[in-house]
Order: sequence, then C-alpha cells, then structure tokens
Amino acid sequence: MARKYYGLLEGKKGVIFGALNEQSLAWQIALQVYGEGGQFILTNAPIAMRFASLDVLSYQCGNASVVAADVTKDEDLQQLFTEAQSRFGGIDFIVHSVGRSENIRKKTPYENLRYEWYLKTLDISAISLHRMILHALPVLNDGASIVALTYIGSHRIFSEYNDMSDAKALLEAIARNFGARLGERKIRVNTVSQSPTHTTAGNGIAGFDALYEFADKLSPLGNANAEECADYVVTLLSDLTSKVTLQNLYHDGGFSQMGMNERVMRLMELSASAAQPQP
Repeated sequence: MARKYYGLLEGKKGVIFGALNEQSLAWQIALQVYGEGGQFILTNAPIAMRFASLDVLSYQCGNASVVAADVTKDEDLQQLFTEAQSRFGGIDFIVHSVGRSENIRKKTPYENLRYEWYLKTLDISAISLHRMILHALPVLNDGASIVALTYIGSHRIFSEYNDMSDAKALLEAIARNFGARLGERKIRVNTVSQSPTHTTAGNGIAGFDALYEFADKLSPLGNANAEECADYVVTLLSDLTSKVTLQNLYHDGGFSQMGMNERVMRLMELSASAAQPQP
C-alpha cells in the first residue's frame, strides 16, 4: 500500500541512529520522516556501515548526509552532533534504534552470561541513549522530541531475549530520567515498545518465528510491521504530541494487554494433538 504523508515534520531536522537495511525499523522511520518533510543525518557504527546500504537510503531521502559514529565512543558522538549543528543549526528530533547482544548471537544462556559481552550489550543498547542525549543537548532545540525503540521483553520474560531484556529496561529508565529533567525546555523523551518485527536483529533470536506467530495470534490487531511503526514514531516526533513524555508506548496490536484468546488456544490444541502418539 502506498505511503500517506501529511507534512507533519515540515521544517524539522534531526538525527536517525541504527538504519542497516530495508528490514530495519530505523530505515522505515527515515523514509516516513523524509516523506513528512523532515531532514536528517543518518548514522550507524563504522563496522555496521560495511554491511549497511545507507547510500541507497540516503538517495531515497533526498541525499541525506551519512555520518559514521560508534555510539559507545564519546568523541564520535561529539563529532556527529557538531556536524549536525554545522548543517542544521539546531535539531528537533533524535531516533534511537540501536541494539546488539553478543550473548544472544552466541546463544549464551542467561545464567551463564559472559560479562564482557553483557556490559557491551548494555553499553550499545541502552547507555548509548544517555551518551546521545548528553552530547546532543547543546544542539537540541527547545521542544525537540527523542524516541527510542524498545520491546516488551523489558518487563516480561521471553527466555531467548536474554540480556537484551536488561538492556531495554535500562534504556526505558534512561528515557524517563532524561524526560523528567528536560521538561523545562519542553523536550520530550519517550520509548516505543514495538511488536516482534522481522529485522536483522529480531531474526537473530532463537525461536523468533514461533514468538512472532504467537504474538500475531494473541494480538487483537495482529503484529505491527516496520512501516506502521514508522507511522507511529512520526506522530511522536511531530508537534501533535507536544505533551507526551516519559512514556513507554506500546505499539503492538494490543499484545501487551492480552492474556489468552481462542486463536492461541486452538494453536495449542493443534500442537498437543500433533504430539499425541498415533495408534
């Protein structure tokens, strides 16, 4: 279906972290932000940019600037926001869509985490938000909006989500703490808890397809896809949500409020029936 645009971000400028390929939430957010009139710098880690297709996304977004930045390095973020200031003067939004867990990639059980990987998970996936905001403060315009992507695994146990559960909980706490402190400047900080989505990171989680199907059947509206996530994030970057801050906003088709429904029960019954020994 063709995208719809309403000019919600005309004149707004910002930085979008984390686009890798067309599956990425940040990729779809960038396309929607551009369609709504926004301008931005695209950024990802130098090592990720070796595999990313940001030149393609840049072209699709009016030749948006692409600047490499490691979110765990203060000097990279300082240079990035210096570039943003030079290009735009001030910025009106930041999108954080960054996460990585070597423990998940290596299938390390939570009870036996490698701590050097665990600390790296927290640094890349959560503390990076703190660093971004810290270095962006001199460049952020009053009334700006900051949105970070998260997942319900921060509040509930999904066993294969592993140390990312801890990272997302920390990410949300950082968003609330900064949101409380930046209110005097009318700067909003929110997190969006997205449905399971077929991104590169999501597909790397063991059992993801089963989790995706379970969430899709349990959610009254089904799973939200990346394009729908982009639509929602755009509203949070716009002036329409000027009094929304410190919130963890579920964009999951209603999954977060469900316990059980008939579709999941039928799925379980079929699974139990198939497991019964045949006479």
